[in-house]
Amino acid sequence: MNSALQRATDDIAPVDMERVRAIAEGPLAALANRIDHDGYYPLEVLADLGEAGALAAHLESHGQRFDLAVDAMREVSRHCGTTGFLIWAHQVCGLYMEQSGNPHLQGTPLQAHRSGQTFGGTALSNPMKALSGIERMALIAKADGHGGYRVSGSLPWVSHIGPGQYCGALASIRDDKDQPAGELMFLLHCNDHVTLRPCPTFSGMEGSSTWGLRLDQYPVTAEQIIAEPAAPFVSRIRGAFILLQIGMALGVAEGALDSMQEVESQLGHVNQFLHDRPEALRREFDDMGRRLAGLTGTPYATDRDYLLDLLDLRAQGAEFALRAAQSAMLHQGARGYVMSAAAQRRLREAQFVAIVTPAIKHLRWEMDRLSREEWPQ
Repeated sequence: MNSALQRATDDIAPVDMERVRAIAEGPLAALANRIDHDGYYPLEVLADLGEAGALAAHLESHGQRFDLAVDAMREVSRHCGTTGFLIWAHQVCGLYMEQSGNPHLQGTPLQAHRSGQTFGGTALSNPMKALSGIERMALIAKADGHGGYRVSGSLPWVSHIGPGQYCGALASIRDDKDQPAGELMFLLHCNDHVTLRPCPTFSGMEGSSTWGLRLDQYPVTAEQIIAEPAAPFVSRIRGAFILLQIGMALGVAEGALDSMQEVESQLGHVNQFLHDRPEALRREFDDMGRRLAGLTGTPYATDRDYLLDLLDLRAQGAEFALRAAQSAMLHQGARGYVMSAAAQRRLREAQFVAIVTPAIKHLRWEMDRLSREEWPQ
């Protein structure tokens, strides 16, 4: 991708993009099939990417360069969509910790997280939909009388977690009469109070360490609280949450463009009769990069026009990834239909980009609400 996503700057870039590229093209590309087919969880690759700054560029304590954070995710997703997704989950968890203002979640814990020494994801799929009125909140919190809470409930799938890891989570608070009393966002540690259940085998993303969670009177102390009330916090970081995901869409799409170009010298004479040729798709890709560059400088903006542009680009990115992956399969022909082929894997990766929260239908739901001036403040 050209420099549309990278601002000219006189300071030292918080991400070593050359190293990120070398990791993505080398050890990660070599592991891509193992991650996809065997469900291998590439924590050692994430640790290397953390050392290169790929997990932290969006944080205020690391320069708040959302353009570079997205570009690093794009480069990784270009070679492995699952690992790109893990970077996104890790990045947003770090964002929760830093933006919480809770000193117990900052300092040493945040430093370990942003450098890839510890690992944690996000459990906000259900809350994001619940706060939009699509489904009910799955976790319920009740005050314990000592400044903390007890949380119970189940989440069907949470990614980038495992024993000893953590994730940002959100619960509906109920008072002593079991009436809604706001929301609590907290850092959930996967300890002895948490039951992890294996998920059904997915068609992709098996290497994302995705588990079902069961909490039964899980204790939340003041040191774990990210936000209370949580709804205003989520409204403030929602744009950043969505903005970072665009790197996944662009990366998977760019990988599909690579697959198309890979066979051009052998099959171009017949592929010229296909729709969505690589040159045309590349122009669309570069245009999305330019649009994205105009959004990365204000990731916490909440005005109506900014959010509409962001939601539209996120939806367009998902739809573009689907088109590019489908076209790459047609361009590759039978060689792309082999189970180990990158083009075949990207079909499933693109489908995931289209359904991960916020899915295309969720994005359109939000755009409709916002267009009718019903966006929650």
